[in-house]
Amino acid sequence: MIQSDKLVPNSYAKTVSAAHAQGPIVETERLILRPPAIQDFDSWAEFMADPEATRFLGGVQPRSISWRGMMAVAGSWALLGYGMFSVIEKETGKWVGRLGPWKPEGWPGAEVGYGLARSAWGKGYAKEGVTASINWAFENLGWTEIIHCIDVKNVASQRVAKSIGSRVKGVAKLPAPYELDQLEVWGQSREEWYATRG
Repeated sequence: MIQSDKLVPNSYAKTVSAAHAQGPIVETERLILRPPAIQDFDSWAEFMADPEATRFLGGVQPRSISWRGMMAVAGSWALLGYGMFSVIEKETGKWVGRLGPWKPEGWPGAEVGYGLARSAWGKGYAKEGVTASINWAFENLGWTEIIHCIDVKNVASQRVAKSIGSRVKGVAKLPAPYELDQLEVWGQSREEWYATRG
């Protein structure tokens, strides 16, 4: 049993986590994609507290639930070898969202999902990051198809999906607690992805 007075100091834990983040680092022209690190948490929680940014992502979450969500993504990297990346803006070093491969229990398929902070909207970061994530997933995970679960009212996410060649493939039923949301499954096969990219 670990005694509370023997726990690693928080400042040391942050340094260790930053130095030993598990998983790949994927760079694009303007972004760094890497597994979440503990120093991302304040920005992650701020993002999840924004009603507009989370409108189609399950809604606003308090810090305690945001912490659990970020830890679930970090745990996915540790246990499965993939998960959503933290999105870091190269120019500023700022955390601006999370996106990447994701396949929770009961999900309708292997998804590359995306959600960015409002400060990153309108810059083309979603397309840039999603493209790099799909390339990474197809090259490293052996997935043969990628989906995106998109709310029928989420026009911005639909635009991103269209811009990378995805199309509506049907309607999704997600596991609880999202079983009442109306979602479309967008996606494409590995063959379709590479055919449009030469």
